[in-house]
Amino acid sequence: MKTIQRREILSPVIPAATASSLKVSAVIITYNEEHCIAATLSKLDWCDEIIVVDSYSTDNTVNICREFNCKIFSRSFDGYGPQKQYAVSLARNNWVLAIDADEVLSDALADEIQSHLAADPVAAAFSMPMNLVFLNKEFTRGKESTRSYIRLFNKQKAAFSNAAVHESVQVNGVICYLKNKIRHYSYTSVRECMDKSNRYSTYSATMSYRKGKNKSVAAIVFGLPFNFLKYYILEKNFLNGLKGFYWAAFSTWYHFAKYVKLREMYTSSQAAEMQVMTKKKTA
Repeated sequence: MKTIQRREILSPVIPAATASSLKVSAVIITYNEEHCIAATLSKLDWCDEIIVVDSYSTDNTVNICREFNCKIFSRSFDGYGPQKQYAVSLARNNWVLAIDADEVLSDALADEIQSHLAADPVAAAFSMPMNLVFLNKEFTRGKESTRSYIRLFNKQKAAFSNAAVHESVQVNGVICYLKNKIRHYSYTSVRECMDKSNRYSTYSATMSYRKGKNKSVAAIVFGLPFNFLKYYILEKNFLNGLKGFYWAAFSTWYHFAKYVKLREMYTSSQAAEMQVMTKKKTA
């Protein structure tokens, strides 16, 4: 499914109190999200249903979701794209709000969404801006707080890609860009940052390896200073203070880890092939 049209729709503003005739299913995938899931769910009371697909959390995530009357399903994690699309398939409504467990809608955004849906939109999907909240600091500068992401869509016209990581919503129709923001509470501690970076870098390296890609020694060595300058200077995270420096450093580490893991996979594969060839020659 490809995006065939992208443009902003200037829909008429309708008072937030106007109820939408279009019902919305909120869908969220979770795994050990007890530190943030309550804040996320607290902003979804206007949705017709909340579906949670949990990957067998070992903390209090599921119990918290029950307190918000969520419909909870358990499923082994097989990649972000497939997991999210499975959650979408469980929605009983065509309109789906697919957000992450650490994303919190502002009140203004919830009102804006309902206003647009009440106007019987021609859009197939809605993209909304997001501010990164990193180590309890909301970034108002930098690339991470100037992007928009598709979070609301008609599932008859859109679906998640099958990518294990860095998944995206593929839309067949018009995309409307909203004005109010989501706050992304991505990392609340250094430990969490390192854990996620390790997990994501493994997923990305595996995807690249399966596509036959590899990284040279030069790419690994020169990637360190290049990526740091990109994140800190070019993307203006220096304007976010000390936490902006931390973000640039951790983002650089993610790419470094991904490159090294990819090269390790490639080297291990070559070594295994050599062993097989050697055994055939000596057989």
